[in-house]
Amino acid sequence: MRLSVNIDHIATIRQARRASEPEPVLAALLAEQAGAHGIVCHLRGDRRHIQERDLKLLRETIKTKLNLEMATTPEMFDIARKVKPDVVSLVPESPDEVTTQGGLDVAGHKKHLARYIPPLQKAGIRVSIFVDPDRQQVEACRQVGVDLIEINTGRYAEARKEKDRQKHLEEVRQAASLACSLGLEVHAGHGLDYHNVQPIVEIKEISELSIGFAIVARAAMVGMSQAVKEMLALVTG
Repeated sequence: MRLSVNIDHIATIRQARRASEPEPVLAALLAEQAGAHGIVCHLRGDRRHIQERDLKLLRETIKTKLNLEMATTPEMFDIARKVKPDVVSLVPESPDEVTTQGGLDVAGHKKHLARYIPPLQKAGIRVSIFVDPDRQQVEACRQVGVDLIEINTGRYAEARKEKDRQKHLEEVRQAASLACSLGLEVHAGHGLDYHNVQPIVEIKEISELSIGFAIVARAAMVGMSQAVKEMLALVTG
C-alpha cells in the first residue's frame, strides 16, 4: 500500500489571508522526505487553494509522483498538457461545494470524457477517474480507457452508524475487486483519517491511498513530517 499526500489545504490556509505562507511546495517536499509516495493537488476553476504557480513549482521539485486533480474543462486540459503531471485525476467540480461531493458520472459522460482521456495519455500522462463504488461506474471507467481509478471512500468515512459503515465498506471492497478484475489499478480516498483508514488498508486490491485533510489537520499540531510518518505507519504497516 502506498500513500499520496494531498496538500490542497496547506494552500487553503495561505489563501485565507492572501499571504505568501504557508508554502504548499515546502509541505510537499516535507511529505516526500517523510516517506510519502506521491503528492496530490487539485487546481480548481475558482483557484480557492492551489494556484498555477504552485502547480508549476511542484512539477519542478517533486521527485516521487505528481497527481493533478482537475475538472474536465478545456482550460484544465490545456494546463495539464503544458505542465505534464505524472497522473491526472478527473473529478467532478461544483463552485458551491466545500469539497468534492462524489465521484464522476462516467457512465453518463462517456462522449465528453473521450475528448480528454486519449490526448492526455498520448502526452505521456496516466489518467485516473475519481468514481463512486458503483458497478456501472467502474465498468464505464474501463470502457473509456483509463489506466486507473480512485474509489470514493466518502460514504464509508462519513457513516456514523456501524451498520452503515460496514455497508459502505463492503461497497468499496466489491468495487475494488471488480476494478482489479477488469485490469484497472485501484486507488482510494476521500474522508480517510487516522481512525478509519485501517479497514481500507486491508482491501488487498487497493494499491494506493490519497489522503489530505486529515494529514494537514494533524500537521497543524505535530508538523508535516510527523503527521505523514504517523499515517504511513497505518497505511504500510
